[in-house]
Amino acid sequence: MNTNKLRAKMALYGDTGNILSEVLGISPQRFSAKINDNNAEFTQGEIQIIKDRYNLTAEEVDDIFFNKKVS
Repeated sequence: MNTNKLRAKMALYGDTGNILSEVLGISPQRFSAKINDNNAEFTQGEIQIIKDRYNLTAEEVDDIFFNKKVS
């Protein structure tokens, strides 16, 4: 997951983690675990909500949620 890209979209729309967690219907702690990749991933439903909220293209969704870091 590309946390920086998601945080940039959140900032562009004036959202904080608390706001987005409320929109997603999850606790702020759970959202933090998901965004910080602590063995937690966003569900398909959550990704769809984020996609719709930020008007993300399919490419942006792939870049944010399915970008594997290669060392």
